[in-house]
Amino acid sequence: MTWHIAVDRERCMGSAVCAGTAPGLFTMDADRSRPVRPDVEPDEEVLDVADSCPVMAIEVLDGGKVIAPRP
Repeated sequence: MTWHIAVDRERCMGSAVCAGTAPGLFTMDADRSRPVRPDVEPDEEVLDVADSCPVMAIEVLDGGKVIAPRP
């Protein structure tokens, strides 16, 4: 089982909170974030990073269901 990470590059404001918090999961590309790998092993850190995005540009999907950001 893997989770899929998606970053809405239109919504991303380039704060780099995600890349600074989890450089193994996110990197900056032309002032916007992107996942290092779109498919990752389930890990609470992935959910925490999605929750910490100031503009909620990161989505984590489990089998097509959005599981983060959490309400």
